[in-house]
Amino acid sequence: MNDVFIASDNIITSLGFTTRDNAVNMLAGKTGIRLSEDDGLAPGPFYASLVDTILLCDTFSAFDDPDKYTRFEQMAICSIKNALSGANIDCTDAKTLFILSSTKGNIDLLEKRNEKKYSGDRVYLWNTARLIRRYFNFRNEPVVISNACISGVQAIITGARLIRAGLFDNVVINGTDIITEFVLSGFLSFKSLSNGACRPFDRTRDGLSLGEGSGTMILTGKPPRSGTKGNIIVGEGFSTNDANHISGPSRTGEGLFIAIDRLIKKSPVSIDFISAHGTATPYNDEMESIALTRAGLQSVPVNSFKGYWGHTLGAAGVIESVMCVYSLRENVLLNTLGYHELGVTHPVNIIDKVVKKKARNCLKIASGFGGCNASLLLLKK
Repeated sequence: MNDVFIASDNIITSLGFTTRDNAVNMLAGKTGIRLSEDDGLAPGPFYASLVDTILLCDTFSAFDDPDKYTRFEQMAICSIKNALSGANIDCTDAKTLFILSSTKGNIDLLEKRNEKKYSGDRVYLWNTARLIRRYFNFRNEPVVISNACISGVQAIITGARLIRAGLFDNVVINGTDIITEFVLSGFLSFKSLSNGACRPFDRTRDGLSLGEGSGTMILTGKPPRSGTKGNIIVGEGFSTNDANHISGPSRTGEGLFIAIDRLIKKSPVSIDFISAHGTATPYNDEMESIALTRAGLQSVPVNSFKGYWGHTLGAAGVIESVMCVYSLRENVLLNTLGYHELGVTHPVNIIDKVVKKKARNCLKIASGFGGCNASLLLLKK
């Protein structure tokens, strides 16, 4: 199997506009989840991790007019520009592809307060992807992956496979989602939001915290200069669907177990740590503990990043994978913020404090509505 390297990356969340800024705040134990009040988003106060709109506009205005682009587009473009600055990638090359992963895109354009600001067709994900493509002069038609909350992981898997197939030399992957009235109302109707910052895998967990952000990962088939910390490559990746329920995960963890089991059988390595989906809902965390135990990984260190910046939906797989790459490069395992006491029936090994560890690989897993699941292996070369 040909190696696919991670050439560069970026994260924009409530904790910072670069990967390093996010890492510094996470290592300091900070969370971006705050009590928010915005009548345009929800009728009452709610906890969420929101990107500073003024800072976003100021950052974007350094290279373009923010009034020409939606909040979603500004976030994606800023993240991609930052990542491209750290990679020797020609966007105009016929062997370079752009992939956009998102669950909702410019869904806020359907709201009355925004419907006259921009053309209505920008609500379509394919059209948003084309707009971003034109901004950076990508030659090829973009690929859009919108598969619930595994979208980001699925995008990385797809990009790596396209490079291995020889169809492209480079793939620029961006995952972005924003918090809108539409998104908030949906989760409020499920009664699935926490009354504070979420607490993944904890005994007292009571639901998820929504977040927004943008993550970019640039893949290449050519080994970049590794420096002293080595290169990170994208290994095997699989996606499955257990078709259990439109919003509820399989009680046996069947789909996620199959995705993990297939990866382990194709990549006979000893897993050093696991980045779980870890939404802090009662059923998701329980399902993941079952799937990991069935796969024989119950003793492997596990963390969830959701306590730092919430659930960023279709962007989560990219944003969280970038932090896994950071962990591998810096030999540090971040703790599961908000976790104190195990609250799942299967005794998985939740990381409860920052640990210095020379990890060689990481298993990233994700699950989403409709029964979709994904597994991805990241390795230090």
